[in-house]
Amino acid sequence: MMSRRSKQTGSRKESSTAIGESRPAGLADGWTVLGVCLILVGIIWVVFGQTAHFGFVNCDDDVYVYDNAKVTGGLTLPGVAWVFTHAACNFYHPLTMISLMLDYQLHQLNAGGYHLTNVLIHAASAVLLFLILRRMTGALWRSAFVAAVFAIHPLRVESVAWVTERKDVLGAFFFMLTLGAYVRYVRDPNSLGRYLMVALFFAVGLLCKPTAVALPFLLLLLDYWPLHRFAAPMPTRATAPPMEQPGCCFGIPRRLILEKVPLLALAALASVGTYFAEGEAVTSMAPVPMPARIANVLVSYVVYLRQMVWPAGLTVFYPPVNHYPLWEPALAFLLLGVISGGVLAFWRKRPWLLVGWGWYLGMLVPVIGIIPVTPNAHPDRNTYLPQIGLYVLLAWAAADWSAGWKHRRAVLGGLMAVVIGALMACAHNQTSHWRNNETLWRYALACNSKNGLATYNLATALHDLGRLNESITYYQKTLEINPNDVPAQCDLGNALMEQGQTTEAIACFHKVLEIQPNYPEALYNLGNALVKYGNLKEAITQYRKALEISPDHAHAHYNLGNALAQEGDLEEAIAQYTKALEIHPEYLEAHYNLGNAFFKSGRLNEAIAQYKKVLELQPAYGGAFNNLGTAYTQLGRVSEAMGAYRKALDLQPENTDALNNLAWALATCPQAALRDGAAALALAKKAGQLTGEKNPLLLRTLAAAYAETGSYGMAAVTARRALDLAVEQKNDALAAALQKEIKLYQAGAPVRDSTIQERAPTVRDAPP
Repeated sequence: MMSRRSKQTGSRKESSTAIGESRPAGLADGWTVLGVCLILVGIIWVVFGQTAHFGFVNCDDDVYVYDNAKVTGGLTLPGVAWVFTHAACNFYHPLTMISLMLDYQLHQLNAGGYHLTNVLIHAASAVLLFLILRRMTGALWRSAFVAAVFAIHPLRVESVAWVTERKDVLGAFFFMLTLGAYVRYVRDPNSLGRYLMVALFFAVGLLCKPTAVALPFLLLLLDYWPLHRFAAPMPTRATAPPMEQPGCCFGIPRRLILEKVPLLALAALASVGTYFAEGEAVTSMAPVPMPARIANVLVSYVVYLRQMVWPAGLTVFYPPVNHYPLWEPALAFLLLGVISGGVLAFWRKRPWLLVGWGWYLGMLVPVIGIIPVTPNAHPDRNTYLPQIGLYVLLAWAAADWSAGWKHRRAVLGGLMAVVIGALMACAHNQTSHWRNNETLWRYALACNSKNGLATYNLATALHDLGRLNESITYYQKTLEINPNDVPAQCDLGNALMEQGQTTEAIACFHKVLEIQPNYPEALYNLGNALVKYGNLKEAITQYRKALEISPDHAHAHYNLGNALAQEGDLEEAIAQYTKALEIHPEYLEAHYNLGNAFFKSGRLNEAIAQYKKVLELQPAYGGAFNNLGTAYTQLGRVSEAMGAYRKALDLQPENTDALNNLAWALATCPQAALRDGAAALALAKKAGQLTGEKNPLLLRTLAAAYAETGSYGMAAVTARRALDLAVEQKNDALAAALQKEIKLYQAGAPVRDSTIQERAPTVRDAPP
């Protein structure tokens, strides 16, 4: 049996009592509770509902969602098995990844659906927080205020508006369920089933995001207040004071410690797993000296206090400070010490001081940067659960401070409305910055113009939009901030290459390799630039170097295949395309160019198989239909070739290759039933108009079409124009064929039979 709560000296008597009483007063106001829950959902929608129209951002949303093959594979048993057996995105959070897979199953890559899921989960957590606090304390309006501030404080924006932070909102939801299950367990601490439910929810929460590992510590605080589990049973005879009773450890009843041991074991297991899952990130931050880490920890604790009461200048990334002036961490330490001293001075009379302050300090420990895994100095998302403690402290302090006021209810109600309204306005505005990449990173730069991550991500966003001049400007600004930023230097080279500044691009890639000689992307991109520069042999060398470092680089295998094909080494090109497809079986361009390599090698049936695979992956690929037609033509399957050409033209009416190839087949096919001179002439004329009649191949086809319609004079004239161009271009094979055809036209005969076999129809490679 739990004992009743003792009256708190100097504070107004609670209108309702804590858990453990037979019928807590004030807990029967069902309509009021329902109204508060609806208001919480409403204010969350007002602030965050706008995200349903937002897109993904180019900071981790790619690796978590739209470039993550496991997520974009949908919710499948193999995918679920994989996330439980692998660390995804340097994190072990399988349930978070499963939730994203489910979102993909429902919404594909419609970002609004993912955002809406975040909002709904956050709303559920806010409602649960209100109900749990009210159940623990019996204080309806204070609990409502805490839940409302948690729900719409601007510091929540990063966790809710960023799809990547699904782990925050989902982990918080199970955190709330764990608290709720614990409160239920406290009512019957001998129930194994209720305890197992606590452990289950805690374990599930850790599988969403393991930052709630401090929860067992928090439960001990809640045991003290408001659950009042530290008090000994009511004595039947003279006994020692409760805190001196046998079975107490440092003033804490031993039974309360023992029941937390399984939860501590789960927390330890999650911590070890997280350390190894984040091994690469931890290693990259290892050079940060311990004094710098401690300084950042102290300053961050104070920064979060300031941001709670004055949430201005919040942004997605705060550049790390490598060296704080000594006075900053010293002042932060002093301020934290003063607050902690005040809490310790009054905690016996006002236990919510200890619980609220301990909640804040303790829940921040796993994410505050003692073991740094991110260069972000003090991410907003770190406050998601820890600051609830401060809201509790402030709400109960306000109630205690105003205990003797004459119009207390009206004044506090008005202040609560003003605070919530102001926070909603700030949070709504803060959320709007997450609309798209450009708005997000421009706002980050408005907060701090020396934010290298913001300049880089803005540059990549502008690059993706095709605004090359602007993107180059921001890549260069990134390099002004950090001259050794390898990704920025590499992407600058890519942007310059797209602008046609190949020499400058090559210089950028060489600069990257001076900084990091074994950077595979720089070697790969240097190979691409050398191809454009016309130096195929050196490009092949660079691709091979990239593949020595990164053997599974599918794009490097593909582009190496392209370079080898241009050099005439078709067998090795086929081998490279095949390796690219082993790594990435649905690599469309690799299938397409593998088909072209087979075609050029005379392996026509294998070429046809690859073109058909391309069309399985992308049924609207007009070029694949055209090349399929060329392969059919070479095999003498003219009817099938014509069908493929027509499908190509349905998709791409101005595809000159398909126009020319279909016109040639209609004009020269040996089967009379398949020939159509008028149609051939129309197609050939259209192809000629599109190219300005400067292509000797197209003119040759036009001549054949004239001959098929009986216009042998026009056929001969047109063929002579084609011959002149072929001679000018030193195309001897074409010139010889045209000379033979001119003789046919002069004799009043069309082109027939073997000529369709002799002519090699045009195929074009996919781009790199």
